[in-house]
Amino acid sequence: MDRSRSLLLLVTANSPQCQLFIDYLHQHVDCAITVLPPGSEWKPREVQPTLILLDVDQVGEELMQKWHARAMEDEAYSLAALNLKDEDHAVETLSALNLQGVFYRSDSLEMICKGLQALIAGELWMSRSLMTRMISFLRRQQLNSYRPVCGLTHRELEIIGMLGSGASNGDIADTLFVSEHTVKSHLYNIFRKIDVHNRIQAVNWARQNLGVPPPPNLGRRRAREDRSSSANTNNSQ
Repeated sequence: MDRSRSLLLLVTANSPQCQLFIDYLHQHVDCAITVLPPGSEWKPREVQPTLILLDVDQVGEELMQKWHARAMEDEAYSLAALNLKDEDHAVETLSALNLQGVFYRSDSLEMICKGLQALIAGELWMSRSLMTRMISFLRRQQLNSYRPVCGLTHRELEIIGMLGSGASNGDIADTLFVSEHTVKSHLYNIFRKIDVHNRIQAVNWARQNLGVPPPPNLGRRRAREDRSSSANTNNSQ
């Protein structure tokens, strides 16, 4: 894709401080910039490489998971996080989200702009020490994935993986050819076994303990199925 047509989508609350930050970015970052308040719907006008910069001070965990799922479905999107407290916070966030770059509260404006330019060029932006910690973390995940965990069945592990893609109960039911009632029963058992109370906690638990990746291209597959169904309907008319 043509990186000169890239878009920086900053997901944060509008404020005077935010406007000053945006004005600075306009002067020092070579791409289009759009600000999106958290929770607002975003419908791009065209397909273009898009760096989604999530302000962790403004974007909640559930919304971050939705952006993660969206980025997993489309290779044109990449994710980065802004305003992380420290490296420990970065490790925690990276364990739940597929981030290409991280920025700390202590980073200067010059450093943030340099990092954004690198990300727009398709590079990673994180320190060597952070990458070393994440490699160690992923190795522990791989070891854990070969061990029985909390009595979870193969089907329950499968469902946890689908949660990580942002799949709804209906999506999971369609993929596994079961009813939504069955999916809800599985989720109840999963939450009880791993001692969590909601889907977000279950996804984070799985990433930290199992290293279970989301099923590849679930959203794209459903889109293809929808298009195929529509085409079959039109051909039959």
